[in-house]
Amino acid sequence: MENYFNYFTEIEEQFQRRRGALRLLSTLDWALIESWKEAGIPLEAVLRGIDNAFDKYDRRPSKTRKVNSLAYCTQEVLEASEEMKEAAVGATREPRDPGIAQQQLVAFFARNAEAFAKAQVPAAAETLVRDDAMVLAELAVSLAGSTAAPPLEDLERRLTVMEEKLFATLLAASTDDELVAIRAQADRELAPYRSKMTAPQIDQLMKQYTNKKLLERYNLPRLSLFYM
Repeated sequence: MENYFNYFTEIEEQFQRRRGALRLLSTLDWALIESWKEAGIPLEAVLRGIDNAFDKYDRRPSKTRKVNSLAYCTQEVLEASEEMKEAAVGATREPRDPGIAQQQLVAFFARNAEAFAKAQVPAAAETLVRDDAMVLAELAVSLAGSTAAPPLEDLERRLTVMEEKLFATLLAASTDDELVAIRAQADRELAPYRSKMTAPQIDQLMKQYTNKKLLERYNLPRLSLFYM
């Protein structure tokens, strides 16, 4: 597994560094980063795209509006990704992940198990969430008692399946009004950047945004190892 465990942090730091002022990323920004990760866009391409976007911004004679969202960098990120694909023969691959300390995994699973056990969710999602809490606690115990290297890719696949079932269940348990409100908020945040994205990119971003908002509503953490 390539060294993407710092994917989100490095992108956040790069955006803040180039913006020149500390600004916490919005739900839209985090959803966008996740959509890049899931699309397989390398970290190097994202960082390069952010640099290119801000380089163009800095050359503008008039800067009446500050760059307030990563969505401003979307087109340049996609272009940087395509350039890297075309130059694949000479491209430098990212280093292999040296491994996550076992105690980090144990703490991650134990912390998430506790959050799932305490979460107040709709009745339709209670069984799944409690079952997930038990699975996470079992993973923490199993890893704590193992001396073998943790199977990161197998764990990530399992966690991905658990997350997909969770998202589907929370979505089904939400009312139309709740989902319309989330969609309206996403539309407002995305409005200034729609012209930089294709329809499939917008659809994917809306999906990620909705999932993140549902988790936030019920104080549920992400399960993926990318969120350690």
